[in-house]
Amino acid sequence: MTTTTQGSSRQPLEVIKVHEMILEAFESRDKAYAPYSNFHVGAALLCADGTIVGGCNVENASYGAGICAERTAIPKAISMGHRSFLACAVTSQLAEPSVSPCGICRQVLREFLPLNTPIFMLSSTYLDSHSAKGSAPKALAECLEDYMQGLSLREREAKVNKEYGRLIRVMSLEELLPLSFGPEHLAMPR
Repeated sequence: MTTTTQGSSRQPLEVIKVHEMILEAFESRDKAYAPYSNFHVGAALLCADGTIVGGCNVENASYGAGICAERTAIPKAISMGHRSFLACAVTSQLAEPSVSPCGICRQVLREFLPLNTPIFMLSSTYLDSHSAKGSAPKALAECLEDYMQGLSLREREAKVNKEYGRLIRVMSLEELLPLSFGPEHLAMPR
């Protein structure tokens, strides 16, 4: 199933590919190296060619040298030759709220993802709550459809709170990082 709307500036996405990306984020989370915080985070990128690239947080005894899951996935994808991305998923061990990218990760994502790229933020209980019932793709399809139809963030959040129990949230990169500075700004006349 592909979800899109006429006139939408958002890329059409296949629910099954988004679900596969989400599964990779969970698998990546389970590979995290987090001996200091014990806070495991996984991220995954859906590349334009359908490839899915995952990343996990990697901590270091020198705390500043640690790297977040999103900032592991991006260079991994870039080093594999990918330059175009359709979506990103992030999850952690938090049941609620679903984790969102930190500020520096949002800026790194901004370097490589268009502002209208959907960022899927998933509660740790997403798979348990939905996959056990076989309804993950259905809930995901509904959530994605609302996003693609251009419902406002407020409308989507109300529906998420009512229907999905905050297990899955989707926001555009622009909604996560309003008034952002990106590579195109460096090309502007000064």
